[in-house]
Amino acid sequence: MQYIKYFNQDAYTNIAMDAWLLKNLKPEKPVFSLWQNKRAVIIGENQNTFAEVNSDYIDSHDVQVVRRVSGGGAVYHDLGNICFTFFVPVASSATVDFHQFVQPMADALKSVGINVEISGRNDLEIDGKKVSGNAQRYAGGYLMHHGTLLWDIDVDAMVRSLNVADEKFISKAAKSVRARVGNIKDYAPENLTIDEFINKLMYYLTDEGRDGEFELTHEQKADILKLRDEKFSQWAWNYGKSPNFMYNNHAKYNGGSINVQIDVDNGFITDINFTGDFLGVRDWREMKSDLIGIPFKREVITRVLEDNKDGQYFGSITTSELLETFFQKDEVKTNG
Repeated sequence: MQYIKYFNQDAYTNIAMDAWLLKNLKPEKPVFSLWQNKRAVIIGENQNTFAEVNSDYIDSHDVQVVRRVSGGGAVYHDLGNICFTFFVPVASSATVDFHQFVQPMADALKSVGINVEISGRNDLEIDGKKVSGNAQRYAGGYLMHHGTLLWDIDVDAMVRSLNVADEKFISKAAKSVRARVGNIKDYAPENLTIDEFINKLMYYLTDEGRDGEFELTHEQKADILKLRDEKFSQWAWNYGKSPNFMYNNHAKYNGGSINVQIDVDNGFITDINFTGDFLGVRDWREMKSDLIGIPFKREVITRVLEDNKDGQYFGSITTSELLETFFQKDEVKTNG
């Protein structure tokens, strides 16, 4: 197969590139790419982003959040992970079989001395541990099959980036993930680096280098970057496309207990209510209209709370404590 070079390690760009190539490339024969993202959480097309990520960790550790165009669950990427994508002409979606597209990657791994097995529909395992997850999307006569290869993933960062927000559960969750997920590096030939590993996979998949590169034009590259800028880097796609949901949380501080209930529609707050024994100097409902119609987004909510803090609507409960109540999830329920 010919390979395509992805631009860089920016998740917004790479997920946009996946989507653009699926819709627009139209190759006569299968092509593939091996690529990497810096730290990012990639959300399935139909998922509620707010329910999948730990907002506090994401915001404080520069973890990108990007929604892809394929289904499945949220996955964590970093530079210890290798992403792969196949673009394959397929006459009908009825003929799509996960196994036939997972097999080439399994064969490539075996070619570098890694004894991997296909498990279930779409996973690769070594010694019973998952080292690769896969997803697919069919459009216009072409199939995009993409997945991950866990070379040396940061399991703690993975756990913290996803929806575990309570510190007391972090170590337990990480231990559970380590029991189920493996790093390929631990099973690879000694002293094999990730760059050497990628080069060996590339060599195998390009028929020992004979197939070469499928080169994109300047116009095609410009279109991909435009798609990144207009869609895949935008909050409206990555968060706003989430299903409508209700958010509930409870917290207790020195200034009293507080409960928050929020209705969110297309990423925007449509209703909000606070209850509890906090000693507000003024009725918080005086500022309710400032919170209605805004994105359920930390920096926007912070701005509203800061603009209203002199009213002491929540007594001595601070803005930072209120933000914890908004973003350290206790419960997120999707409507319908």
